[in-house]
Amino acid sequence: MDSLDLQVLEQARDWAREGHPVWLVTVIETWGSAPRPPGALLAMRGDGQVVGSVSGGCVEDDLIERVRHGERVGRPTLIQYGVSKDEAARFGLPCGGNLRLVQEPLTDVAWVDEVLHRTAQHEIVARTLCLQTGSVTLHPGARGQAFSFDGQTMRSLFGPRWRLLIIGAGQLSRAVAQMALMLDFEVICCDPREEYHLSWDVPGTVFSKAMPDDLVQSLELDPHSAVVAVTHDPKLDDLVLLEALKSPAFYVGALGSRGNTAKRKERLKLFDLSEAEIGRLHGPIGLDLGGKTPAEVAVSILAEVIAVRSGTALLQKKLGSSVPACSLITP
Repeated sequence: MDSLDLQVLEQARDWAREGHPVWLVTVIETWGSAPRPPGALLAMRGDGQVVGSVSGGCVEDDLIERVRHGERVGRPTLIQYGVSKDEAARFGLPCGGNLRLVQEPLTDVAWVDEVLHRTAQHEIVARTLCLQTGSVTLHPGARGQAFSFDGQTMRSLFGPRWRLLIIGAGQLSRAVAQMALMLDFEVICCDPREEYHLSWDVPGTVFSKAMPDDLVQSLELDPHSAVVAVTHDPKLDDLVLLEALKSPAFYVGALGSRGNTAKRKERLKLFDLSEAEIGRLHGPIGLDLGGKTPAEVAVSILAEVIAVRSGTALLQKKLGSSVPACSLITP
């Protein structure tokens, strides 16, 4: 459920609507040290332009050459690379790696429009491709489902973009937002304070002047959402935490020293939050990387967000955090 695959689909749809022949190429199976996992997606235009990837580059080059020399499949077709040791080395598949792909012509973009629409509503969509007929069906997907291929039917998942809600529009927030955009997050910044929102200038983000708790409720945070509260204003930070800690958001963190974090947790106990919900709070926020500048602190925050999203052990938690240094979620 890599959200980058949604960008591949969007570009493929646009190419097709412009009248270009387009093929989708999906990794269906790997052995050994293949560079891309099953489900990885690439779109290829008739003139050789590509978006996405299925390998380190050499396989893409070969696919482009095939298209340019007239090998243009009209139905879903299996392709295999790395059958021999020499071929594996040629295509950048070390240690005898092997790679199997499905290449399919994109003849109907209606299903792409539906996938993009439903994922924009933060739904997970499962797509089924029948290799024999080329027919595509869509149905609701769920977290925990995985890409599969049984020789005749390919089932892939498309999920919503990972979403980051930042509370506060100061210098640190700008650094976090800019880096999060580079990491392919959908970024929303919220700050009702007049003197802050007038200076927000990060292209590609959404800005809201709503009260943080109202915004959290309207967004309906899901397991693809993260929240970082960095206003230095307990009134605003605590408002969002009261709602975010009860939500399915995979990460909730708040800026503050060990002392301020302890006081914040005591305040949260006065409301209808359980010990387990309060224990979800990442504070002091970020991994202990030793940085002090806004950009360095932003790196530490996003490093922690990415580690939690990946289910990686948090080995550099800051002192005073109630969140243990262990694996937290499975994406």
